[in-house]
Amino acid sequence: AGYRTVESVAYVTKKHLLTVKGISEAKADKLLNEAMKLIPMGFTTATEFHQRRSDLVQITTGSKELDKLLQGGIETGSITEMFGEFRTGKTQLCHTMAVTCQLPIDMGGGEGKCLYIDTEGTFRPERLLAVAERYKLNGPAVLDNVAYARAFNSDHQSQLLLQASAMMAESRYALLIVDSATALYRTDYSGRGELASRQMHLARFLRTLLRLADEFGIAVVITNQVVAQVDGAAMFASDPKKPIGGHIMAHSSTTRLYLRKGRGETRICKIYDSPCLPEAEAMFAIGEDGVSDAKD
Repeated sequence: AGYRTVESVAYVTKKHLLTVKGISEAKADKLLNEAMKLIPMGFTTATEFHQRRSDLVQITTGSKELDKLLQGGIETGSITEMFGEFRTGKTQLCHTMAVTCQLPIDMGGGEGKCLYIDTEGTFRPERLLAVAERYKLNGPAVLDNVAYARAFNSDHQSQLLLQASAMMAESRYALLIVDSATALYRTDYSGRGELASRQMHLARFLRTLLRLADEFGIAVVITNQVVAQVDGAAMFASDPKKPIGGHIMAHSSTTRLYLRKGRGETRICKIYDSPCLPEAEAMFAIGEDGVSDAKD
């Protein structure tokens, strides 16, 4: 059923526990009570929480400018969403971070493995080898530390998260990448008639991602596609593109990054939404060895 840690039992609702074969109402109550004794789920002081946040690991993106914009890098324990049109560097950032998350913590890494869920068929191990060479890491070892899965439909995509939680319970993972989280939903559900069921399915998927981030303290990075606004308001908007997934996507992501093209190999990243980062921009470049700083 996908409950492999005490946290996963403590965080779940009684309704969901009862769907597991062999668990009665009395057993579910007992399980939840025991889990709550082991996992602190009550109030805590802001001082304690601040202390916990100062111990958070941040994973470097490969670009110093981009890390400075994110105040250290991609935060663990939360969902970071990157959206933009094609050729803005979303997949390249994912490939670079699949390697940097394996670096030691003092080098901006997470000292853990990476899980990569690919829905568009754009994963290329050759890119990982090029990034590994840049950081002087052993190429075959880097590839062994990346668990890759191709998702073929939206149900399969959610199913893969159950396998992911099993793998995380067994060894140390630092990063989970879903590239792209919404591509399959665009084709599996069509028209307004299926909009409610699509959003519900997407919300469940994103909720599971957040649960994995809470439970295992991993960084979750998802990419998202954009849609062009073709209504009357688009004429007055400076940029008619907006991320798909609607409000459910917007509320589920902790930090949202908007990527757009710059000149040549450069790309621009803007903080679109974040609970603590100011709205600002940074420029980075995509080279043979992944994401790096833009050369002047």
